Amino acid sequence: MTDALSRLLETRDWLLADGATGTNLFNMGLSSGDAPELWNTDQPDKIRKLYSMAVEAGSDLFLTNSFGGNASRLKLHDAQDRVFELNRAAAELGREVADKAGRPVIVAGSVGPTGDIMAPMGSLTHAVAVEMFHEQAEGLKAGGADVLWVETISAGEEFRAAAEAFEKAGMPWCGTMSFDTAGRTMMGLTSADMVKLVGKLPNAPLAFGANCGTGASDLMRTVLGFTAAGAEQPIIAKGNAGIPKYHDGHIHYDGTPELMADYACLARDAGATIIGGCCGTMPDHLRAMREALETRAPGERPTLETIVEKLGGFSSASDGTDGAGPGRAARRGRRRS
Repeated sequence: MTDALSRLLETRDWLLADGATGTNLFNMGLSSGDAPELWNTDQPDKIRKLYSMAVEAGSDLFLTNSFGGNASRLKLHDAQDRVFELNRAAAELGREVADKAGRPVIVAGSVGPTGDIMAPMGSLTHAVAVEMFHEQAEGLKAGGADVLWVETISAGEEFRAAAEAFEKAGMPWCGTMSFDTAGRTMMGLTSADMVKLVGKLPNAPLAFGANCGTGASDLMRTVLGFTAAGAEQPIIAKGNAGIPKYHDGHIHYDGTPELMADYACLARDAGATIIGGCCGTMPDHLRAMREALETRAPGERPTLETIVEKLGGFSSASDGTDGAGPGRAARRGRRRS
C-alpha cells in the first residue's frame, strides 16, 4: 500500500487520533442547531484552530469538519448544493495544518451518516446513499484528504454504501460504527456482526472500529469483541470522554484526562491501533493520552473486571455477543471522575 496512513501504520505500534469536533466548536461559539460545516468557509480560522489544537496535543491523525457534509444533512440548512465546496474546504484547511506540522499527520475526511433510514425500513435506497457519499468523498479528495473516514454509523447497509462510494472515488478509507444500545448499534449490530460485515466487503477499509457510544467502558468492551471475533485489520477506538452531564446551562463530559489516559492504554492493550476520543475529548485529554501511550509499557489484554475498575461500570449487562438481551448492568459509575 502506498497511501499515507498505511505507510504510517507500518512504522508505528499505535497512532493517536483526535478528539471531539462538536464540543470544541461549541466552545468557540458555534450555536446549537447550526451546521458546523458552514464554518469551513465562514470561519476558516476557527477550523484551522480546531485542527491545530489536535496536532499540538500530539495527534497523528485528525478528522475534518465535514461530519454532516452530505446533501441530506446540509439540506436542513439550505446548503445541499454546497456539498463539494464545503467538503473540499474542510480538507484544504486540514491539509494546510497537517503540512505545517513538521511530522507526518494524517488528514482523515470525516463522513457521518446521512440521517435517513435505509430501505426497506426507510426511504433511503442504496443507490441514493452511494450517490450522496460519493459526492462528499470527491470534495474531500479534491481538498487533499489522505483517507476517508466514515463514522458513527448504525446500519450495515449504510456502511456498505459508504464503502462502495469510496471505491468509486478511488480513496482509501476507515470506518467506525457507534455501539450505543446495550453494546449494539441503534440498528442492532454487535461487534461480532461488524467484523463479519467488514470481512465481506469487496473494498475493505484500512482500519475499522467503534466511536462515540455510551462511554469509555462500553467502547472498551466493544474493542474486546472485535478482537475476539478475529478482526484482521487494525482496530480503531474512539470513545467519549466519560458521560455527559448537564451543568450550568451546558453539557459537560465527566471523563478526566487521567481517565482517558487509562482508557488509551487499555485500548492499546485490548488490540486497538488507532486510538482517540470522541465527544467531550479536549486537547488536555489528548495530551494525557499521548503521554500515557508513550511512557507506559504495554500490558496484558484487559479483562472486563479491569475495565470496570479503571473506567467505571458498563451501561448494560451484555454487549449482545453472548446472545443475551439488553439487561441493565448491576452497577454504573466511575472509580474516578
